[in-house]
Amino acid sequence: MRKRLKRTKGICSCSSPRCINHSTFNWYEQDLWTYIARFLDGRSLVMLGATNKWFNSVIMQDCIWKFTCLRDLQVPDPGHVAFSWAELYASVVDGSHSFIFRQQEKHIDWMRIGAFSFDSEVAFLSQRMSASVKMPKQENIDDMLQSCGSCLLRKIKTGIWIADLQLVRCPVCDQEKCEGTMQMLDARHIELFLNQGFQDGSWDYELVGSHEIKKKVRGAYGAIFDFKYLTSKSTAGIFDYKSWIGQPHDFQPKAIIALHAVAVNTNLQENQGVLIKYHTMRAGAEGEIVSIRISQQLL
Repeated sequence: MRKRLKRTKGICSCSSPRCINHSTFNWYEQDLWTYIARFLDGRSLVMLGATNKWFNSVIMQDCIWKFTCLRDLQVPDPGHVAFSWAELYASVVDGSHSFIFRQQEKHIDWMRIGAFSFDSEVAFLSQRMSASVKMPKQENIDDMLQSCGSCLLRKIKTGIWIADLQLVRCPVCDQEKCEGTMQMLDARHIELFLNQGFQDGSWDYELVGSHEIKKKVRGAYGAIFDFKYLTSKSTAGIFDYKSWIGQPHDFQPKAIIALHAVAVNTNLQENQGVLIKYHTMRAGAEGEIVSIRISQQLL
């Protein structure tokens, strides 16, 4: 986008929508409206684009929706994307979440946390809050979870990820009136909902590991980090848990998001422990990981 506005000669013959006698001003000035669009939210852009064909052609430029998407999500440019930015923006703000497409009967409530970025292809998953991160030394996921309850996932699809907090019915009970619930940190690549493999159900979640804590737990915690930035300043706030979790008697879920990480926590009442499960979805059998779930279920 040029800082100095340049008039476009090819559209000077278009008639102005208002009868104002300004010989030097053209209401159909493409560069001007492209600049104005930078200050409008998605709803206002759609309304402006619906005014007439000319405004629609201007507002539907991919550069406008790219700027709007990155601005609203507060994430850096991921580079190449497989879909138009207008489609990506719509899939983020239209109220969709993963349980709308599958297992609607299990879903209770949800909360949009925000967006973060994966620059590397390695994710660090954790179920504990500690300023000193205990790095798993084992390569096998089951061994990692057994030793410290954390694990590394490789072959992550880089780019923008959307994070939600889901409240779902307990999976061990199929009774509709069951009051058992569990929370789930649900993160997905921004392109997931637009892919045919997800839409037709050929991509599905699989359990990659679990960790059981057989003692009273104060809170259900789950976090996803871009491993490259695990110890960087940009994720330091995640480990400063006293600054964002609720007071002991506050049982409302809390969440925090950073440029390269996301975490959730819910204070728990009396319990005998918690079962943490890690699920992933791949883009095909050997494809990249495009979605991650961390669930906490009371024992």
